[in-house]
Amino acid sequence: MEDRDIVALFVQKDEKGIKAAASKYGGALRQLAHSLTGDRHIAEECENDTYLAAWNRIPPDDPSEHLFAYLARIVRYRAIDRFRQMKGREDREYAGGLTKELEECLPSGESTESTVLSGELAAAINAFLEKEDSVSRDVFVRRYFFFDSIGRICARYGFTQSKVKSILFRMRKRLRAELEKGGYTIL
Repeated sequence: MEDRDIVALFVQKDEKGIKAAASKYGGALRQLAHSLTGDRHIAEECENDTYLAAWNRIPPDDPSEHLFAYLARIVRYRAIDRFRQMKGREDREYAGGLTKELEECLPSGESTESTVLSGELAAAINAFLEKEDSVSRDVFVRRYFFFDSIGRICARYGFTQSKVKSILFRMRKRLRAELEKGGYTIL
């Protein structure tokens, strides 16, 4: 079923929309939530919460052209919220490591102005990613959006760990330069 057809079912408040979305994207949404939380049951809860949120937001939202991205964004935020509630130090250290990797190339979010400009920052990052070759962009997104481990990325693309780390390091360096050129202050 096409995304626009699934969204039309959501608009009509037909429960078949949820079933169609789950059939088409459920596995990927659970995997995204699981990669952050590390818990299959919590990942399933995040997936279900995502369908409920989409049910409540469509309409007025209309993700007909990008349903997976829309649902992935919701499930990601749900998983991050659940992750914050988790008490496991090892899990927190993993996410903290990802945050530290990106700290060197992203502006600080401490000021109100930077919060207001976050939409512009997202647009700047998206513009940067569009300029990158597809493999580098995919590696970057797999690491920092889907929270894939270096090992999982290596297995996915057949790369060595040093190649993946090198791609990520160079991209963070280019992203930092691009953002600084765009007027962002990197601390």
